[in-house]
Amino acid sequence: MNFELDTEQDLLRKTVRDVLSGTYDTETRNKVADTDRGWSADVWRQLAELGVLGLPFAEEHGGMGAGPVEIMAVMGEIGRALAPEPLLNAVFLPGGLVAEIGTDEQRADILPRLSEGALLLAFAHDEPGSRWPAAEVATSAARSGDGWALTGRKNPVLHGDCAETFLVSAQLPDGGVGLFLVDADATGVTRTAYRTHDERRAAQLVLDSAAAVPLGEAVDATAAITAAQVRAQAALCAEAVGALSETLRLTTDYLKQRKQFGAPLARFQALTHRAADMYVLLELASSMSLYATMALADGIVDPTIASRAKLQVGRSARKLGQEAIQMHGGIGITAEYPVGHYVSRLTAIEHTLGTMEDHVRVLAGSVAAYDRIEVAGM
Repeated sequence: MNFELDTEQDLLRKTVRDVLSGTYDTETRNKVADTDRGWSADVWRQLAELGVLGLPFAEEHGGMGAGPVEIMAVMGEIGRALAPEPLLNAVFLPGGLVAEIGTDEQRADILPRLSEGALLLAFAHDEPGSRWPAAEVATSAARSGDGWALTGRKNPVLHGDCAETFLVSAQLPDGGVGLFLVDADATGVTRTAYRTHDERRAAQLVLDSAAAVPLGEAVDATAAITAAQVRAQAALCAEAVGALSETLRLTTDYLKQRKQFGAPLARFQALTHRAADMYVLLELASSMSLYATMALADGIVDPTIASRAKLQVGRSARKLGQEAIQMHGGIGITAEYPVGHYVSRLTAIEHTLGTMEDHVRVLAGSVAAYDRIEVAGM
């Protein structure tokens, strides 16, 4: 099996890297993070013009019809540049659900606008006190005349601060979890925006008999939600690998430049051994991210594979991030230096769609389903 990007995929990756590296340095990123939205409308426009926003959608809906490999290549560059644009949360994740279970009319209306950068969605699924993987939600859907009305609370809704339409999960009257489209300006919708510790944005969404339209039919969409989360977990893993590679580069460059006792830190054997361990952690994360991507490329949407990948990427991110901060010394935690921002983003990724502890719990709970378990070295 060939694990290398082909010519077109590599060109896409390089093009996205050129756009992002030409925009973001530490100072520019900090300035953008302090704006109301926390991301650049100009970069968003460029990504739309390149077709990046429409990568996963069918050509008939204004997209590129690309597969998981192309999407993960782009997400890796998002992580490498620490770009704050909400590519996953405002387009890929909710747009994927629209493409999968939406009606023909909904696809024709929503997906082209997502591809053009003219519409921002947000997937409102998590609820206060819920823990991944949440099998049920407390938000309820009820018939209201010829339509539907939703009541409940969603938090956190990642990038819900700027969404024009919410894709909300709600308990159906006859059981199951359905998906509904809710206008952000509809009566009964209250959102409270806030900043997350990684300088991104999120919102709390309160619904009080808010008018809603079913995405597709008002039937149980649990399987579609699970599949969408698996794809999102793989995308987060790819983003994390991009961020990890840049974190390691920053650390090794610092060791070469910073001098102690008249010699570069890279001359100290203990530090070079630690840097080598960081490289091993990056390679472990990269391999598991590739494993998750190739499974999706083969049409395998498996929550177990996603959990395995997310667990190892989380472990690598935590250890590599800690080493990076320590080896930079005091400068590593300053806002003016990038490495602390990378570690903050890696921490946020680790807590999105299941922490390491959550994935260990889920994987351990499925052990009984295996006929045989082999332990390496035994």
